[in-house]
Amino acid sequence: MLEAEADVLDAVCILTPTPDHLGSVLDALKAGLNVICEKALAASAQDADLIKAAVEESGQKLMVTFNYAGYPMVREARAKIAAGQLGRIHHIQCEMPQESFALDSANPQLWRRKDYGIPCVSLDLGVHVHHLVHYLTGGVSLRNASALEACNGNVPDVVDSVSVLAKGGDSLIVDLRWGKVFLGHSNGLRFRIYGDLGSLMWEQSSPEILHFSEKTGARNTLERGQPNLLEANKAEYNRFKAGHPAGFVEAFANIYSDFHSIICGATSDQDTYSVDSALQGLRFLSSVHDSAQRSTEISNP
Repeated sequence: MLEAEADVLDAVCILTPTPDHLGSVLDALKAGLNVICEKALAASAQDADLIKAAVEESGQKLMVTFNYAGYPMVREARAKIAAGQLGRIHHIQCEMPQESFALDSANPQLWRRKDYGIPCVSLDLGVHVHHLVHYLTGGVSLRNASALEACNGNVPDVVDSVSVLAKGGDSLIVDLRWGKVFLGHSNGLRFRIYGDLGSLMWEQSSPEILHFSEKTGARNTLERGQPNLLEANKAEYNRFKAGHPAGFVEAFANIYSDFHSIICGATSDQDTYSVDSALQGLRFLSSVHDSAQRSTEISNP
């Protein structure tokens, strides 16, 4: 079927469960098609390596739907960091607490009831947390210092929370947390970024707002569409007027617009959603799991 349709398609979207991505992605690339793949790219770093090799051999483009990079105020945060408005970044905190495994009604899909080469909670949530740090910093490489994993929810025998303390560059400390056992959070995605000139805070529950604090003591609440912004006042991020939230669906629309530009060759900025970005995240999460396993062995000799 892929071969029969290849001449009339711009790309194929892979939306199956993560453990099934490898075969579908490889088949689409072999048929000469560009691929848009739902996160996580693969269930292990090894599978992602195979996909990267297939992308390079095929000459096709592959993009991963890290949709939180589509929020206008996340893009504004990235622009401020790139413009040096925060100065030297020394701390990043990013967390994604959810409650689904802690609820009495917990009943996830079968493929989410087991762990793979990387725990499923990291494939679901950890990839987003890593990608946001990667995206906001322009691709800083994280070195895992220490990690803890736990199982505290109503889905037995699977990891459901992860805490990580990592380093980036020479002096950047990165504190990451994600999990599905945090009651009170449907989706508590949030980042805080601290530099020697200023700091930023953004929460997915209030996506139109970016809090920017300066060394002078000034506290600024920035909203999409304001004229003094670097990025989020552009027309493509203001299909709705400010005060009418551009939410989750709009974030997806922004990244699919990016995908169209990449496929058509209108932009060469592919790193945000590339196989390399996804692979770096999966390698990091694999090292997180290894570190957590070592911590468990030390505490239980």
